[in-house]
Amino acid sequence: MLLEKLQAIKGRHEEVAQLIVDPEVIGDMKRYIRLSKEYKDLQPIVDAYGEYKNVVDNIASAKEILVGEKDPEFREMAKSELDDLQEKRDKLEEEIRVLLIPSDPQDDKNAIVEIRAGTGGDEAAIFAGDLYRMYLKFCESQGWSTELVDMNEGTSGGFKEVIFNVSGDGVYGILKYESGVHRVQRVPQTETQGRVHTSAATVAVLPEADEFDIELKTGDIKKETFCSSGPGGQSVNTTYSAVRLTHVPTGIVVSCQDQKSQIKNMEKAMKVLRSRIFDMEYKKYLDEIASKRKTMVSTGDRSAKIRTYNFPQGRVTDHRIGLTLYNLSAIIDGDIMNIIDALQVAENAEKLKEGVS
Repeated sequence: MLLEKLQAIKGRHEEVAQLIVDPEVIGDMKRYIRLSKEYKDLQPIVDAYGEYKNVVDNIASAKEILVGEKDPEFREMAKSELDDLQEKRDKLEEEIRVLLIPSDPQDDKNAIVEIRAGTGGDEAAIFAGDLYRMYLKFCESQGWSTELVDMNEGTSGGFKEVIFNVSGDGVYGILKYESGVHRVQRVPQTETQGRVHTSAATVAVLPEADEFDIELKTGDIKKETFCSSGPGGQSVNTTYSAVRLTHVPTGIVVSCQDQKSQIKNMEKAMKVLRSRIFDMEYKKYLDEIASKRKTMVSTGDRSAKIRTYNFPQGRVTDHRIGLTLYNLSAIIDGDIMNIIDALQVAENAEKLKEGVS
């Protein structure tokens, strides 16, 4: 029964509230962070339980009045109130079922976003630049902060590759839906015949791993320094401030040349390296879920074509849920929350179908 499940959750919420003020737990930082997150995650369900229980109790009272009351006018009032309460109860039950869907444990993390030009040469790099600006504007609208990690500019504009950090509340849980291949259909600036070309860029969104998630051994990391470079590879400064890290066991290579300080570049590169190693394990978890679910709109399958931006028709289509919108200019200007909301609704509906109640 739903009430029993909610009562058990309230009991756990009270138990966690006691644990997070326990000196022994406070002394174990990893456990304290995990329990604090659990407390915060349970709070909306506990709040909904309070409201739901109040409605259920009022329904029981209204039914008692209908059974014992003889006055027709009073009975009519009780009947009207009962109808309203039952409608409210049904709505609350629907909302609570969504709240009870297990969330991805990484959803509250910050994110590292990597955009790479795919097929299409210079036009693909220009499109990667368009996506980068789209995400910067979206992040700004959400009140999130962004920080460039590394970039490799295209010869005609845009980027062959650009990597940046995003910090804020629930960043990964929202941006994860952007992982995959994004296609653009338009007449490139370099096209003289006016023909529409199709180009692509790949977006990878990684949950930012902290030191509690991944412990890196110094002996496993090969560090190199070099001069920062601009478009075409030319050196833009004479100090060896840029950093390249190679994680020998996995072969993962990360470079950062955004800062003038080698120490700051080192910190940023370590953050990305830790997140990429963490992402390798996390990807296995996603693949396991994806094998059980057909759409799994938030998987990190970066080879999947997820969205097409058709400029001649002003159309954007998200292929995972068959959503087509005709406001391309607003979307490319950062207005992507409607798409993400639709993807979240589709994923929640699928999770509910799997029997989450």
